[in-house]
Parts: sequence; structure tokens; C-alpha cells
Amino acid sequence: MFDRLTSYLDSVMARDPAPRSRWEILLYPGVWALGFHRMAHWLFDAKLFFLARLINHISRLLTAIDIHPGAKIGRNFFIDHGFTVIGETAEIGDNVTIYQCVTLGGTNPTNGIGGKRHPTLADNVIIGSGAQIIGPITVGERARVGANAVVTEDVPAGATMVGLKARSTLVPAEEWIKDFIPYGTPCEDAEGNKVDCIEKLEAELSLLRAEIASIKAAQSASAEPVQHSLDLTQKSGTDD
Repeated sequence: MFDRLTSYLDSVMARDPAPRSRWEILLYPGVWALGFHRMAHWLFDAKLFFLARLINHISRLLTAIDIHPGAKIGRNFFIDHGFTVIGETAEIGDNVTIYQCVTLGGTNPTNGIGGKRHPTLADNVIIGSGAQIIGPITVGERARVGANAVVTEDVPAGATMVGLKARSTLVPAEEWIKDFIPYGTPCEDAEGNKVDCIEKLEAELSLLRAEIASIKAAQSASAEPVQHSLDLTQKSGTDD
């Protein structure tokens, strides 16, 4: 048990540069929330639902993190800061990182039967702060969800989801195989995508300018005979 705890604390240090020691990590609310959840989940599986909920409420009071006792969580799960909500049927793989103010929320079943209604996060997923993952969807292995994104559809493995409603931005293989990307956002890719977008916008702007110039030239060419006819008509009226 001590070896597993040490391994877990080391996995947190590998993802967070802030702590100076394992002892410091033991003060993290996410670590306490996970510890409480392990107890609550054990009671939930034993059908001691009231006791499981009681521990869940105590954990939420102390950590500002609400993990339903029924949620299934793998190894080395790390919540960096609090104010996170994880629903009953959520499933979380190994080495998953979630930042603050994230919701793994459910959808309201139309038939009134609970069933699977919360997301499934595969191994090595990173969820940025404020993201909302809603419904019984699957977020693929090594996928990243950017800050404040709203995800309501399955996410391919290795994709980075951004925006409202979140859209996929594919990342190069060399980024995909990295062990960890802080905050779920590959900054170098973001800069590269920004440059590509600017270049595309400039190219489209040049095309639009060329089209506008062509339209103006055509309009000028068609307007000249009309203006010439008007001039002739006005001259003829003056001669009369």
C-alpha cells in the first residue's frame, strides 16, 4: 500500500511542477478527494449507499470536489485544484489529469431509467479548466480537452478539443506520444495553428480582393456604353 501511495505521489509530481516534496502533495484537495472516493466507492459496491453518500458529502465539504461514489476511477488520477463534479456512471482510466472547475456531467434519460449517462475517459486524457464533458460519450486515449470547451460527442484518440461546441484539432504524432501536456493544450501546436490560420486568411483575403476588383472592372465596362448613350441623348436634345 505504501508503494502504491508513493507511486501515485510521484505521478503527481511528474505532472505538476509546484510541489517541492511528496508531503506537500498530501495536502492537495484532489488527493484527499480521491482518497475519500476510494472509501465511498467500496461502500457503494457493498450497497451501503447511505454511508457512501455520507463520505461523499464530507469530502465535498472539505475539498470542494464532488465525486459520486458510483464513479469508477483508475490509477494515478489527479485533480489539480477543486470545484470539479464527476457523475455516478463516469468511468476514468489510468493517468488521467483534470484541472479545476470541470464537470463530467450526465444527460437526462428520456425513459426515466438511469443507465450509463456520464462520460468515459480513456487512459492519459487531460481535461483543461472549466471544460464540460456531457453525456455517455467516450474521450479517447491521450485526447485533450481545452479550457472551457463543451464536449457532447465522442472524442477520437489523440485529438485536442477546443471551443463551444468543441471541435477537433488533430495533433502531430510526435505530440500525441508525449507523456504529458500541461493543461491539455499543446502550446507549440497552438502557435503553429495560429500562423497557419493567419496565412490562410491572408490568402483568402487576396482572392476576395481580386474578385472584387474583377467585379468592379466588369461593372465599369458595362456602365460605359450606357453612359455614352446618355451623353448622346442629352447632346441630341440640346441641338434640337
